[in-house]
Amino acid sequence: MQESKTLLTPFVSNTEENIFVLQNLPEVIKGALFSRYSRSKLGLRELLKKEFLQNQEAGFEGNEKDLSCVNIKKAVDFYDRILDGYGDDSVAELGGAHLAFESVSMLATKILEDARIGGSPLEKSTRYIPFDDKVDGKYRYHRDKNIMQSCLGEEYEKRMDALFSTYSSLLGPMTDRIEKLYPLQEGTSEAAWRTSVRALVFDCLRGLLPAATLTNLGFYGNGRFFESLLMKMRLHPFEEVQSIAERGFIELSKVIPSFVKRAEKEHRHFRSYSGYMEKLKDLVENLDKPKVQHKEQGFSVKLITAPAKEVIDQLLASLIYEETDQGFDEILLFIQTTSESKKKEILQALGAIRQNRRHKSPRALEHVDFTFEIVADFGCFRDLHRHRILTQQKQKLDCDLGYFVPDEILETEMEPIYREALEGAKNFFDTLKEICPLESQYAVPMAYNIRWVVKINLRALQWMVELRSTPQGHPEYRKVAQQMAKLVMENFEELTPLLSFVDFSEHAIGRLAQEERSLKKKGVQHAN
Repeated sequence: MQESKTLLTPFVSNTEENIFVLQNLPEVIKGALFSRYSRSKLGLRELLKKEFLQNQEAGFEGNEKDLSCVNIKKAVDFYDRILDGYGDDSVAELGGAHLAFESVSMLATKILEDARIGGSPLEKSTRYIPFDDKVDGKYRYHRDKNIMQSCLGEEYEKRMDALFSTYSSLLGPMTDRIEKLYPLQEGTSEAAWRTSVRALVFDCLRGLLPAATLTNLGFYGNGRFFESLLMKMRLHPFEEVQSIAERGFIELSKVIPSFVKRAEKEHRHFRSYSGYMEKLKDLVENLDKPKVQHKEQGFSVKLITAPAKEVIDQLLASLIYEETDQGFDEILLFIQTTSESKKKEILQALGAIRQNRRHKSPRALEHVDFTFEIVADFGCFRDLHRHRILTQQKQKLDCDLGYFVPDEILETEMEPIYREALEGAKNFFDTLKEICPLESQYAVPMAYNIRWVVKINLRALQWMVELRSTPQGHPEYRKVAQQMAKLVMENFEELTPLLSFVDFSEHAIGRLAQEERSLKKKGVQHAN
C-alpha cells in the first residue's frame, strides 16, 4: 500500500480522496489515461499505476520521482494505440496546451480567435499598453510578403509609419486633454485616476493603429481545438496565417503530438479536408451576388431577424420542462392557455430574483434567438469578437463605411491631425487594393468601420449586453451593447425584466470606479 502511494504521489494531488487532480504528466498520457478510464473497472489512480506507471511500454522507467524518466515518444506510441482501439475525436479534448503567438498582426488574431469552441484566447490590450515602441528602429507592424514585393512596398512602410508616428505624437496632447476634462477629484485615489486617464488616452488613439499592428496572443485549448485550428490556418490565403500554422504545429507536436497529427500536411485527414475546403470555396465564389452599391457610412445596429412572439411560450415551457413528466408539446399547449398577464408576471419574477449580472439565467432563454447586423469600428469588433456562445460573420476590412472619431478629439487641435492620418490611410488603401485585394486589409486603421452579423440566443445576449455596457467598457462597444438591448426591449417588451443590468447611463471616465475598487483590494491608500 505504501509502495503504491509512493509511486502515485508525484502524479496525483492526493492518493486517498475520491476527488483529485492529475499533475506532472505529459498531455498525451492524460488523454490516454482518460480514454482508457471510460472502459475500465479500475479507478483512475489504479489504472494510472497498472497500465502506465508500471508499464514499460508507456515510457516510465527508473526512479518514479524523476519526472525526466517520462519517455514522450513511447508515451505517444502507447496513446496512439489506445486512441485507435478505444477513442474517437472527443478523446482529443482530454488533453490540452498553452500556446503563445507573439508578434502576430491584429488581423491574424481575429482569424485565430474565430475558432470559438475548445479554446480560450487572451490578447494584449490596446487599453493598458502603448503601441508606439520600436524594434531595431522600426515600428511593430506586419510587413506582408506580397505587399512588400509589390510596387507599393516602400509606400506601405511610409503609410504605416505615418499612422504610428501620429499615434505616438498624440499621446502627450491627449493625456493633457483628458486630465483637464476629468481632473482628479478630492477623495479619489490618484493612482486609480492616473490609470483611468491612461486607459482613456489609449482608447481614444487606438483607432490610428492599422490592422497590421503586431500584438501577442495566448491560447489555452484542447487537442481537438488545436487540430481544427491548425487545419483551417494552413488553408488560409494569408501567408502570415499559414506561417503561424506551421510554427504552431511544430511546437504543439512537442507537447500534444498525437492530438495534432492529423493537421500534418500529408495526413489523409488533412488532404481530405483540404479538398473539401477547395470545393466549398469554388461553390461560394461562383454564386450570384448583388451588384456593388453605395455603402451607407456610420455606426449602426440593426435587428435583422427576431423570433415570432410565440417563442415566449417556448421559453416558459422550457423553464418548467425539467420539473414535469410531460412531453414538450403538452407543456407548450398548457403555456398557451395561460393569460398574457400571467406570462409577463413570470418573466418579471425571473428577472427580479437576479441580484447582479453574474447571476446567469436558466437555459430556457436559449430557446430565443436574435440576429443583429452591426456597423462599428474595427476596434469595437475586436472587443466583441471575444464572445464565443454565438455566431459572428464579418465582411472584409475596407475604408468604405467611414471611421470613428472619439468625442474627446472632436473640436480640438488634434482632430485635423487624426483625420488627416486616417484619410491618408484610406487613399493608400484604395490604391493598394487594386494590386493586393486581400492583403490590403493590413493597411486599414482600427478606426474604420466594419460590418458584421451576430446571431445570438437570449441567454448569451443577456450576458453580453450587461457585461459590455458596464461603465469601465470602451464607449463604442457600450453603444453597441446598449443599442442591442434597446432593440430587444422595443420589440419584446415582456423580455425587459431579463435585461435589468444593462447600463444605459453615460460615464465620463468609466474605468475610475473599477480602478479604485481594485486598489482598495490591494490595500493602496488614497493619495489625495
